[in-house]
Amino acid sequence: MQDETARQILAELSRLSRAVEALAPSRPQENNFDAASCFVWDADNQHLAPVTRPNRIEISLIKGVDHVRDILVDNTRRFALGLPANNVLLWGARGMGKSSLVKAAHAALAAEPGLPAPLKLIEIHREDINSLPALMAILRPAPARFMLFCDDLSFDHDDTAYKSLKAALDGGIEGRPDNVLLYATSNRRHLLPRDMIENERSTAINPGEAVEEKVSLSDRFGLWLGFHKCSQDDYLEMVSGYAAHFGLDADPEALKSEALEWSTTRGARSGRVAWQFIQDLAGRTGKSI
Repeated sequence: MQDETARQILAELSRLSRAVEALAPSRPQENNFDAASCFVWDADNQHLAPVTRPNRIEISLIKGVDHVRDILVDNTRRFALGLPANNVLLWGARGMGKSSLVKAAHAALAAEPGLPAPLKLIEIHREDINSLPALMAILRPAPARFMLFCDDLSFDHDDTAYKSLKAALDGGIEGRPDNVLLYATSNRRHLLPRDMIENERSTAINPGEAVEEKVSLSDRFGLWLGFHKCSQDDYLEMVSGYAAHFGLDADPEALKSEALEWSTTRGARSGRVAWQFIQDLAGRTGKSI
């Protein structure tokens, strides 16, 4: 009887021990900056998850934005070399290659020889903006240079996360680490909806100050690169560039006709629409891309 009681007590203690261990916070994962050239920030676990196969295309395939492409590449090269560079806001029309250009510029420059330190790309999700100070604390002493990339950055009514972003970019007492630069894409030039700005102007005691406090967020970006809707010629150049790169043999006139029909059914012309057409063409012709 005593042995049975002892076994029950030991079993209960073992169960309680496992329950306590489950409640204890998990040990933070160690960040290995050599694991990859691209990472995704996991704010909940304070961890940089390596991305071994980034989703990106070659920079030569991004057409119709030559001027802003050259500006972005030049700014990124200066940063990679340890020279002064600006945070960048890429804003404008949907599907014109804003996020693709950031990823392609990183790939091109990270491969250049002679960089004083490795160039890494870290994606931070919009909903994790409040964790920027923690991320920068991790990156500050790291032996690499980091492009922080936030895709589709914008803020809505009653959203105060933009204050954290402002402080992280320029306003904090420590300032932005020298080895960190922020690249953000948005459909909005000022990152805030127009009706939100107008509402502030109409309801605030001091309308000018209320609007300036929110609009000043975009001023933290030294470079504003605008992306506008492409012309038909630019769209067709994108299609032909993709077709040539992936070896999709097609009669030029037939390719042009089909590409225009595709854009008409979509009601838009953009780099994204061109890529979707190429995917459809490759699938119909049995080619992998």
